Amino acid sequence: MPSFLEEELLSAQGYRLIAGIDEAGRGALAGPVVAAAVILPNDISASWFNEVKDSKLLTPARRELLFHHIHEIAVSVGIGLTPHHLIDSRGIVTATRLAMKQAIERLSPPPQSLLIDYMRLPEVKLPQKGITNGDNLCFSIACASIIAKVARDQLMVEFDSIYPGYGLARHKGYGTRQHLACLSKLGPCPIHRRSFRPVREMVLYGRLF
Repeated sequence: MPSFLEEELLSAQGYRLIAGIDEAGRGALAGPVVAAAVILPNDISASWFNEVKDSKLLTPARRELLFHHIHEIAVSVGIGLTPHHLIDSRGIVTATRLAMKQAIERLSPPPQSLLIDYMRLPEVKLPQKGITNGDNLCFSIACASIIAKVARDQLMVEFDSIYPGYGLARHKGYGTRQHLACLSKLGPCPIHRRSFRPVREMVLYGRLF
């Protein structure tokens, strides 16, 4: 279970507004990458405390429930996204950092320090720590992973109604067997990432929407 160790270490140094940051959709073949930043209160005694973990380890129904619980108690929540065309033109690492920076900028009050899953943000001039496997180890990052995942899933459900036939509401743009079969049959749609295999190969061979 994620702990408050990193938050407690920062709190002991005098920081009070500590943002946990994570992303969702980095490895998908379609849609945006979405980042969330979450500032939590110093003391949490909620009944759902022990249920928080990396969003990938939760069922969709449990993620949705925790999404609302986190919003209810958070000091602030910020969400940012980078669309597919910027992922293609800037690369996924830069796109992820852009989404994270946007999420941070939407926090009010602004954070005093950052705890980030895996990455660092040199363009953000705040004390920060990138934590490998942070969504499993750090409570605020785990909360951010839940917010980012649910927010992105909701977007992909909307895209499914705009671009039917790909099953976007089911697989959320990831490279599942069903998604690859639909890509092979229909070719990529406008929100597919042209720089990602196998979409790139389909574009090269003329399989356009």
